[in-house]
Amino acid sequence: MYKYDQYDQSIVDARVAEFRDQVERRLSGALSEEQFKPLRLMNGLYLQLHAYMLRVAVPYGTLDSRQMRMLGHIARKYDRGYGHFTTRQNIQYNWIKLDEAPDILADLASVEMHAIQTSGNCIRNISSDQFAGAAADEVTDPRPWAELIRQWSSFHPEFSYLPRKFKIAVIAATEDRAAMRLHDIGIEIVRNADGEYGARIFVGGGMGRTPMIAPEIKAFVPIADLLSYLEACLRVYNRHGRRDNIYKARIKILVGDLGPEEYARQVEEEFVAVKALGIDPPQAEFDRIAAYFADPAFETDAPTDIDRSDPDFAVWIDQNVVAHKASGYSIVTISLKPTAGIPGDASADQIDLMADLAERYSFDELRVTHAQNIVLPHVRTADLYAVWTALNEAGLADANIDLISDIIACPGLDYCSLANARSIPVAQKIQARFADLGRQRELGELKLKISGCINACGHHHAGHIGILGVDRKGVENYQLLFGGSGAEDVSLAKITGPGFSEDGIVDAIEKATDVYLREREGGERFVDTYRRVGMQPFKEAIYG
Repeated sequence: MYKYDQYDQSIVDARVAEFRDQVERRLSGALSEEQFKPLRLMNGLYLQLHAYMLRVAVPYGTLDSRQMRMLGHIARKYDRGYGHFTTRQNIQYNWIKLDEAPDILADLASVEMHAIQTSGNCIRNISSDQFAGAAADEVTDPRPWAELIRQWSSFHPEFSYLPRKFKIAVIAATEDRAAMRLHDIGIEIVRNADGEYGARIFVGGGMGRTPMIAPEIKAFVPIADLLSYLEACLRVYNRHGRRDNIYKARIKILVGDLGPEEYARQVEEEFVAVKALGIDPPQAEFDRIAAYFADPAFETDAPTDIDRSDPDFAVWIDQNVVAHKASGYSIVTISLKPTAGIPGDASADQIDLMADLAERYSFDELRVTHAQNIVLPHVRTADLYAVWTALNEAGLADANIDLISDIIACPGLDYCSLANARSIPVAQKIQARFADLGRQRELGELKLKISGCINACGHHHAGHIGILGVDRKGVENYQLLFGGSGAEDVSLAKITGPGFSEDGIVDAIEKATDVYLREREGGERFVDTYRRVGMQPFKEAIYG
């Protein structure tokens, strides 16, 4: 994984000192809240319902054990003993005291971490495939390019005050594990017939009030031109993106208004001017970055056999472990979705344990997933039982990845000042209703996602089943959606009809799963059956 050089470290240290001074001035009254707000947001600090919330960047979701332990330390010392992993592969702390925020940033800087550009109208944390560098289906590890984009976008003077926040995802596999086409810019690293690397570019995706799937803007950008092409994409947006209406400020609105063809034409025109500036790095610089992402020293001829005599372990293997590109190794996903738990939350002790397991069993590497779980990317298959045993003792061995209880959920009205309804209690009630693992496995892959407001931080538009919390004359109400996907079969979910109460939405989901079990044909997932039979059978069962 990438390590800071002296420039990275000096930049982050300088920002910590700057923010410490700003906080001191706010506490003394020299700065009003109105003056302080844009300054704190530049450092990932939000004022929520009950306290300040700090969002920490985890670039392309990659951490080492030292950094993970620091996240546990912050949870223990500065929060209430836990952290919340997010759909942007970041971590949030919900109970931060303002006077301690600079100390947290200083602690983060000591392990090459920060909270810069995790909020505000700028390019946010670059996300990627949580299996990058380990997956058997990727053409290359996309993280060197994600790191290159991170360096290009950090403190970019032209893109520090965009019309609206901006999100970029980079993948390099046929399976999209990062919801790439639901980003402002989605990048798929590909190879052409001559074996040359390039980038397939999608622009104008996003969720929120107006969900859109990003159209393909260019099928193949030579990899040596990638930064210039991205710069051109952002320049066109920065020039024409609306600043008079926050609801129409995202690039998806611009692409929709211009049309993909006209937007692409303007990008091509701008690209000619940008390319002449020489901003693309020399090959030697890319090679320097790529060296940090070289494969670990995988053991040759590592054993591949697994003793499945323990039935609980066997189920966990089936559900939470996938094949690695190296023989004798496996990719382990640790579920942060226990029954009655808060999706994405982990205690300080659990964070420390995951750091210990990464150091001992996964070449000192962890990943945060956009589904709010944690990955150990490089585990010897022979060590799987030891890993599972440790996770089981810590309450982290739920075998439910991609099942109905593996719910993506935003913090909702329990924490967020923007929310209209609570997400966490609904998730917990659904988990309780479907607590039986045998029942979950009978339903198979079923991605359920909950947002507490139209901003869609819980990605409800991309759920096989989505739930949107709304306010109906002061009462929390929940709309039900079917048919979404953030994967390579990307689609947007559709609302079924009138909303439900908190208990009613759980009943409606159970009725929908009954329809699925009745109607499905061999090998179909919930979303496949829905696409084949349509909405009507589900509506008849749900609404009578």
